[in-house]
Amino acid sequence: MSINLPAYQTIQEALRPYGARLVAVSKIKPAADILELYHAGQRIFGENYVQELLQKQPELPGDIEWHFIGHLQSNKVKYIAPFITMIHAVDSLRLLQEINKQAAKHNRIIHCLLQVHIAEEETKFGLDEAELESLVQAWQQAAGAHVRIAGLMGMATNTDNAAQVEKEFRHLQQLFSRVKSRYFPADDDFRELSMGMSGDYQLALQSGSTLVRIGSLLFGARIKP
Repeated sequence: MSINLPAYQTIQEALRPYGARLVAVSKIKPAADILELYHAGQRIFGENYVQELLQKQPELPGDIEWHFIGHLQSNKVKYIAPFITMIHAVDSLRLLQEINKQAAKHNRIIHCLLQVHIAEEETKFGLDEAELESLVQAWQQAAGAHVRIAGLMGMATNTDNAAQVEKEFRHLQQLFSRVKSRYFPADDDFRELSMGMSGDYQLALQSGSTLVRIGSLLFGARIKP
C-alpha cells in the first residue's frame, strides 16, 4: 500500500503552529514506503524492532534521522548505536549507561527520552514520578558524555475518552516542566516532549508535544507478516 500523501500534508500543517516535528512510524513497512515519504520531505522515521531497523537502515538515504521508539533491551543497544539519533523509551539507569557505553565506542552522542507511565493500562512501560526523579538524580551524579537527556516520552490510555487522554497528556507536560526547571534549567538539549499518535496527536499538540509519533495515518493499518 502506498503512503497517504494528503494525510502527510494535513499533519505537517497541524504541526507547524506548534513548532512540533513528525516521527513517521515505519515499523513493519517496507523500505519502498519509507522512501516514498522521504521524497515527500519527511526525514525522521521511528522504528520499534532492532532487527527490522538493521535491515532497513543500510537500504535508505544516509540523512534519515532514525528514532527508536519501542522498548529497547540493553543487549540490543550495540547494534543501533552506530547510527541512531534518538531513543524514545528509556526507563532505567542501566539502559542509559549501556547507551552511553556503546555511543562512546563510535564517538557519538545519542539523545534519549525518559519514558513516563501516564496511562491506565498496566501493559505500558515507563517510570512513575518517583522513579523518574530518582533516575534523573542518579544520572546527574554519573552522567556519561555520550548521552543527552533530551526530554520525556509517554503514551496515553487507548480510549475514546478525549478528556482522559487530555488529562494524561497535561500531566506529562506538567512533569516535563517540573523536571526541566528542577534539573535542566539551563540545558537546551532538554526540550522534547514525545507524545501523541495517529488517534490523539491533536490533543497532544495542544498539551505541549514537540514530537508526534504517527504511523497508520501515513502508511495505513499494519499487518504483521
